[in-house]
Amino acid sequence: MRKALLQMHTAVLLWGFTGVLGRAISLDAPMLVWYRMLLTAIFMAAIVSYRKLWVPIAPKHKRTFALVGILMGLHWVAFYASIKLANVSIALVCLSTASIFTPLADPIINKGKYEPKELLLGSLAIAGVYLIYRFQQFYGWGILAGIIAALLSSVFTVLNKQVASLYPSRTMVFYEMTTGWIFITVLLPLLFYFVPNTQFFPSLGDGIADWLHNDWLWLVVLSLCCTVWAQSLALNALKKISSFTATLSVNLEPVYGILLAFVCYNENREIIFLNGGSELNGGFLAGMSLILISVVLQMTRALRPASSGYIKEKGGIE
Repeated sequence: MRKALLQMHTAVLLWGFTGVLGRAISLDAPMLVWYRMLLTAIFMAAIVSYRKLWVPIAPKHKRTFALVGILMGLHWVAFYASIKLANVSIALVCLSTASIFTPLADPIINKGKYEPKELLLGSLAIAGVYLIYRFQQFYGWGILAGIIAALLSSVFTVLNKQVASLYPSRTMVFYEMTTGWIFITVLLPLLFYFVPNTQFFPSLGDGIADWLHNDWLWLVVLSLCCTVWAQSLALNALKKISSFTATLSVNLEPVYGILLAFVCYNENREIIFLNGGSELNGGFLAGMSLILISVVLQMTRALRPASSGYIKEKGGIE
């Protein structure tokens, strides 16, 4: 059990580290996502081939994989854009609202009914985002990108739920990464037309000694460690721990990510202190508190009947 818990929290820590790497990599968000999806698809293809996990995919499910891949690509572009336009902490706080948007998106996709309590929790989260925007307007575009990332995440989570139990998760990830990469590739000409100075090749830094600024290094870590390895750890842990424990652990992802951003980039000074002064930014703290309260309440409601499959829905690909 201890080993499983360690595996689960290591996976969540690796998922939380994606935001820090997003800030470390010098590429713009679309190019960063293009390389991440390409490398992840290559690594997944190698693993699926080695473990002989290739299985026939029904045509209708291929369309679902393709849609999820496209939405995931757009989600990552929005998430990394939020980091570039604001910072890691604000992007992760906004992304945490996905757990509120998911039960709101599910009735639309699966033609169900809304629950008043979920609408109330959603309103609470939106109020929290507004407070953050109200007192951090300098990061307005970053906050908007973060909310778009959360909305897209909630939609592809619901779509993934429909097929998660039908196919090996690594096979699903391969198809989703591949279709997402193709979609981003099709859009690249538009990117270079409207933003002609976009950097295409990742930076190598100033030699081997300058490894901190080596984009290739961080792209490989992002794809291999934070995606492929994290997923394997999570799947192995799920064999030993309950869905309740797994879900509680996964919800620590933004907490780990924000703490890592504080350590690596001193973002606590960027966000918590207003205009470089010493007074705490009460608006940001109040907004973040409302979002965290709504997430905890929603998580508590969802866990009353023991739920399963959250990790499979997430796919280990944050």
